[in-house]
Amino acid sequence: MGLIGMILAAVLVAVLLAIVIVKFLPLKLRWLASLLLLFVAIFLGIKIYNGIMEPINFNKAKVKKFAKVVENLKIIRDAEVKHYEATGKYTANKTALISFVDTAKLALTNTRTVVEKVNKGGGIIVDVEKRVTDTIGYEPVLKYFEGKDYKNMFKVPGLEGKEFELEVGTVEKIPGLVVPTFMAKTPKAALLKGENESLIKQELEAIATDQIKGEYISVGSLDEVTTGGNWPTSYDKKGEKRE
Repeated sequence: MGLIGMILAAVLVAVLLAIVIVKFLPLKLRWLASLLLLFVAIFLGIKIYNGIMEPINFNKAKVKKFAKVVENLKIIRDAEVKHYEATGKYTANKTALISFVDTAKLALTNTRTVVEKVNKGGGIIVDVEKRVTDTIGYEPVLKYFEGKDYKNMFKVPGLEGKEFELEVGTVEKIPGLVVPTFMAKTPKAALLKGENESLIKQELEAIATDQIKGEYISVGSLDEVTTGGNWPTSYDKKGEKRE
């Protein structure tokens, strides 16, 4: 029963009891009715309070669970981005991606402009500027994952034995230009198991900008070129306390 329904029920019960007391109950027994009214008021008060607090508590629990999931998805995204920088593609191989973070190195480059003389023919020589990129060293990918639990990044926090789904694909960004894509995700419903079914249903249909939209918490996309997640900016605030 919704909160409005409970309030209407409380008013209706109070009115009916008042009518019964006034019309049918002897004066000497009205103390029993008063006691009954007190119990009914306490009961309905508790129901109304729970009706108010249940969605509030649901939201707190949801945000706490989702925040941990988002943190792992960010690590997966960072690993995929570094893999793309090094190889020009994403990977759906979870073991290989962890190994990549452990062992791979990224080239450090320096881009400079040089001027070359180009003979245009007929004795015409012009100066042409060109950009030249030189490799000046290498750095370990692991440097970018210090303090991050990347070895367990594919485990869904709060769900024992459950891992994120990871897929790769391609998108034709413009005619003739095919770009790699990736997506990691996990369903919200499993994370919210045990909560109010009605509130879970509302959450899976969420479309507001301050909510994680849809049935999944995800990062990346197989349909468009993006490395962003589907969570609102509140999940990116550093040091935000979620209790």
